Amino acid sequence: MNIDFHYGVIYLLGRLAGLEKPDAETVAHACQYVDDSTVSGVLEFEGGESYERFASAHKMFDYMNIDNTSDKRIWAPFHFLPAGEGSTLEDKSVCKPDSTIAREMVTHAIDSRGAENALHRLGITLHVYIDTWAHQNFSGTISDHNVVRSLSSDDVTHETWLGKLKQSLDDVVHTAQTGFLDHVVKLGHGAALYFPDQPWAKWEYENGHGLKFKRDNLLIFMEAADMAYRAIKGFHSGDSAYAQQAGLPPDVSAALATLLGSNRSADPVERLQVLTRAFASGSVPGFAEDIPAYVSKGSGSWKDLATGITDADADGDRLPTWCERFEQSDYRKFHDAIKEHRFVVTQLILPRHGVRLA
Repeated sequence: MNIDFHYGVIYLLGRLAGLEKPDAETVAHACQYVDDSTVSGVLEFEGGESYERFASAHKMFDYMNIDNTSDKRIWAPFHFLPAGEGSTLEDKSVCKPDSTIAREMVTHAIDSRGAENALHRLGITLHVYIDTWAHQNFSGTISDHNVVRSLSSDDVTHETWLGKLKQSLDDVVHTAQTGFLDHVVKLGHGAALYFPDQPWAKWEYENGHGLKFKRDNLLIFMEAADMAYRAIKGFHSGDSAYAQQAGLPPDVSAALATLLGSNRSADPVERLQVLTRAFASGSVPGFAEDIPAYVSKGSGSWKDLATGITDADADGDRLPTWCERFEQSDYRKFHDAIKEHRFVVTQLILPRHGVRLA
């Protein structure tokens, strides 16, 4: 999914589920920031203090990353949560919507609601949770499950899809080594391009194992929205049996489905802008307010507010000053939540289901 859902829809769901505006903004920001947090490593301060971060995304698209070890450490726990189904590690690593593993992950986030960064952890968890719908049947590891032998939809012909895939590969192939293309088409949903993340798309394809899939993204995305709403309600009330919560009211669900189905810009940021205007105008029953602006990097970002660093992709030339502002910042709380989430998923939950990836 993209920023229109990870940020816009999650903010809407948070408010409808009972969160106050600042809390809904923190949850939605953390949810989207999972895709934007690409700087890893140790942050050094001028006084000698240091803070370790772990990136939850790559700076490049998934099909451009060919490091399988990195995929297991980033794509699997943050974007393609393994469902643990099947007899081989390859099959167990495939992402499935609302899997048992996914529900255990959500339950853990709800049970941790007393932590100082509980809202950030919830946002991260929701990112991974709703992606189990969008990224279903793909894997965060190099796998034939990610091979797309053919793809068709109402919006693209087979030849056009192949042309777009070839162009995407051509953009990076000048740095190729032996086996590069074989790896590229076996990573994430790179070979399926943008189709898994478009709310309105109806499409079908065959994977490298000969399995055929037919998808109606709008139905899938609305299921994800309904369960995310229940998860937030469970968090708000402290009920870890969140799936038993009442789902989205029918009128809200219908209005949101209409917006997602008709908002068809290829640019996710433009789709967010459309949703923002629609939400503010009261297009969704029970909600009529502006969504706070989202700043991923640079001036006004969480990193800038915590450290004074405005460099969009690095730590800057001047070391920041460690202070209480950093300790109380969303930036520090988010990165702690990233490390905590990764530990819980890779070291506690996945091994219980026969999946060891990190």
